[in-house]
Amino acid sequence: MPGEMPRLGFGTYAHDDPEVCAESVRQALEVGYRHVDTAQGYENEADVGRGIRESSVDREDVFLATKLLTENLAYDDVIHSTKESMDRLGVDTIDLLYVHWPLNTYDPADTLPALDELVDRGWIRHVGVSNFEPRHLEEARDVLENPIFANQVEMHPMLQQDALLADAREHDYWVVAYSPIARGEFFDHPAIAETAARLDCTPAQVCLAWLLDREHVAAIPKATGEHVVENVGALDVALDAEARERIDGIDEEHRVVDFDEAPWHATTD
Repeated sequence: MPGEMPRLGFGTYAHDDPEVCAESVRQALEVGYRHVDTAQGYENEADVGRGIRESSVDREDVFLATKLLTENLAYDDVIHSTKESMDRLGVDTIDLLYVHWPLNTYDPADTLPALDELVDRGWIRHVGVSNFEPRHLEEARDVLENPIFANQVEMHPMLQQDALLADAREHDYWVVAYSPIARGEFFDHPAIAETAARLDCTPAQVCLAWLLDREHVAAIPKATGEHVVENVGALDVALDAEARERIDGIDEEHRVVDFDEAPWHATTD
């Protein structure tokens, strides 16, 4: 397995109310999460950092990840914006820094050496990428001195990402699943709903348990209130062979996050 990272993380996308964001992060840590994910583009790094500080969990026990804006991917911008992220988060080191998308100012020869430099400086512990397709991953491996630690992509039972998962297993890095419950859009799918009823758990817990049952996969559901606790309950859900077979066999495919310029729509760069 890849290096150590808590497999169930807490996502903060669209946590744009400062108080709700900070309180949700604090609550998540208090109920057992030890992995928190944010991004420069979410504009909530300061609130995430406050939530971590206001919790009873020591900073060294929290795996903290953030992502670079696509406007900040030139070498100098990577360095400067990462320092700004550290200041907003109130930390001396970021555990995992992702390239959020291979778009806009992304240039492997310019962007990726800056990530290596950040590791050398001790500002980040691990290099990550997000929304990378196999061709981007291969190119990145040719440029980076440090190993890719994670590729964060949309993944859930309706978007199983078998090709990307196979690459992760071959090269020994994490696939971190965002939108892991697809915003609840398919909770009524028979394979999900009937499994939840049979195992006496919720559809969200079924989706997360299925992801966590897959080798080299972590998941970062976003939640507030009672759903923070509901999602962490997925750690106690044991899928049986029937559940795994039914969910693995879903042949429909649906993306929650999609747009014309997305990397998966292009066959060449």
